[in-house]
Amino acid sequence: MDNDLQLLKRRFLEHLEIEKNCSKLTIRNYEHYLSTFIKYLGDNGKTNPTTEDLNSETVRKFRLFLSRQKGTKGEMKLVTQGYYVISIRSFLKWLIKNDMKVLQPEKIDVPKNRDHSLKFLDGQQIERLLSQPLNSAKTGFRDRAILELLFSTGLRVSELVSLDREQINLNTREFGVIGKGGRSRIVFISHQAASWVDKYIKSRLDKHKPLFIRNLRPNEIVLEEEKVRLTARSVQRMVKKYVRQANLPVAATPHTIRHSMATDLLLNGADIRSVQEILGHKNIATTQIYTHVTNARLREIHEKFHSGNK
Repeated sequence: MDNDLQLLKRRFLEHLEIEKNCSKLTIRNYEHYLSTFIKYLGDNGKTNPTTEDLNSETVRKFRLFLSRQKGTKGEMKLVTQGYYVISIRSFLKWLIKNDMKVLQPEKIDVPKNRDHSLKFLDGQQIERLLSQPLNSAKTGFRDRAILELLFSTGLRVSELVSLDREQINLNTREFGVIGKGGRSRIVFISHQAASWVDKYIKSRLDKHKPLFIRNLRPNEIVLEEEKVRLTARSVQRMVKKYVRQANLPVAATPHTIRHSMATDLLLNGADIRSVQEILGHKNIATTQIYTHVTNARLREIHEKFHSGNK
């Protein structure tokens, strides 16, 4: 196999698309991170970089370069730097799998992000947020159905906007989604969320396939179904608007609602494995970020059952 990095990068991205079935967004991100790394090599004397340039010293200098880059608010965030490192490690693993002699990916540590408290809304705050859309407003039923469905299912915003009407079974109140990494799972709809989704669907006069659609102009005819589908960015803006309206102390996003749903389940007695399945996390370590918010409940259990407290 040729050891030219540009050629290998292209083959790696094709591997992500064909064999790993990664989303277009994931592939685009990997292309960006790896292209930045290869450009850095070119800017630093490696005109035609090869696998021989993938050594620990080169990676160390690239990480130093990243740490000095400007981000949206000052220096580039550690989590963003981590994405570059993860992409390089994945690239190295693929190269090794294809019998290339390169740096062992385990020798590159992913930067540890500073510990941030998890943002979530409590029960009262969720109720305030859900009640913001007005039924009399043009998008009232749609927006309420979106908020209810986000909190009921814990869907990622990308999963929500990709839903079609035919996927939703309001009788069984469950449906399947294809989530991150092409993993399928079943999600469940609460009675309350099902009621609002039903009201929204019945309020629509169109026959378009997407479950959630943008505002259509009077007499507007759209031949391409995807052009009426509501975008993830539109949902993010909508949630931001209602968070501001509700005067919530947390700058909540659709992902905050997902956090809130997971926290709600755990606080009400759900086990961590079940929450992992519902959220569609591949690794339970990802789900464990939620456990620290249930410390109050754990304290109650300790107070009640530990012999030293009797």
